[in-house]
Amino acid sequence: MFLTQHPIRLLALLGRSVLASLAAIGRIGIFAGQTVSHLLRPPFYWHEFGQALLSIGYFSLPVVGLTALFTGGALALQIYAGGARFSAEAVVPSIVAIGMTRELGPVLGGLMVAARVASSIAAEIGTMKVTEQIDALVTLSTHPMKYLALPRVLAATLAVPVLVAVGDSIGIMGGFLVGVNRLGFNEAAYLKNTADFLELWDITSGLIKGAVFGFLVALMGCYYGMQSGRGAQGVGRATKSAVVAASVLILAANYLLTELFFSA
Repeated sequence: MFLTQHPIRLLALLGRSVLASLAAIGRIGIFAGQTVSHLLRPPFYWHEFGQALLSIGYFSLPVVGLTALFTGGALALQIYAGGARFSAEAVVPSIVAIGMTRELGPVLGGLMVAARVASSIAAEIGTMKVTEQIDALVTLSTHPMKYLALPRVLAATLAVPVLVAVGDSIGIMGGFLVGVNRLGFNEAAYLKNTADFLELWDITSGLIKGAVFGFLVALMGCYYGMQSGRGAQGVGRATKSAVVAASVLILAANYLLTELFFSA
């Protein structure tokens, strides 16, 4: 009896997990659709949008810049060490530039913003829900999605590509500093190789990724903030779930976009 029931229980557990995952994806999809639909309906809360743009964009510059600087330097060292095995050290400038603009700049920038912004948004909205401030907005005939979610999602979608562009520049500069001062590259030759091999689509694809990642980060923060349970534990769980979901979605979306942009 146990041997026959055990596989059935495992299948039932697997089925419940799959159904729960599909239900969560459906709820997030509906939430995203509702958020985007409010963009076409007045009013638009410019003050909330400006504050979100400042918080997400300007105040994320230090962490994104430092991450990109050290990543560019470490990437130059790794490529040089690997290229030396095949007498191909000259590829360092071009690979650093392409790697930063296509992959590392958008992905690491998105993950840093997810760690900082998704948690902040989820904690803020979750606290508003716990203290019944969202209910007060409804009482004042203010739609919570339009007032809380839309400005943050739109601000992140516009701000993260700018952060990615700045991070790409700083990351390439980090590779340049390491290449010139540590690896003995000529300054003019390094810059020439970078400019010769870097194409416009390399930069554009990274900026598109940044816009998608920004949308996902703010969407997860707003969604889990709105779904927060009551009390401090509920807000803590919402914050953790927002960061985890945003990080996983960034990595998944990065693969899908890379497949779309660069597949043969």
